[in-house]
Amino acid sequence: MGLGVLLIAGLWTPVVGSLLALDALWAAFSSGHPWRWVLLATLGTALALIGPGAWSLDARLFGWKRLEVRTQKSDITPP
Repeated sequence: MGLGVLLIAGLWTPVVGSLLALDALWAAFSSGHPWRWVLLATLGTALALIGPGAWSLDARLFGWKRLEVRTQKSDITPP
């Protein structure tokens, strides 16, 4: 329940997402219904890789990282 509260607040998102994925994988191997836990592990991994959103506490405390992809003029070929 603590992991869910931290995810809703957006605090320590990559760490909490990784812990959520590990916890869900542990439950998938130890319970009789593995598919819902596999889905939760996949979502936790995606959150760990994507990171916090713009309105999260992580963004307020540590800054929101934005990736800008630029094309070089040599990459653009005329038709």
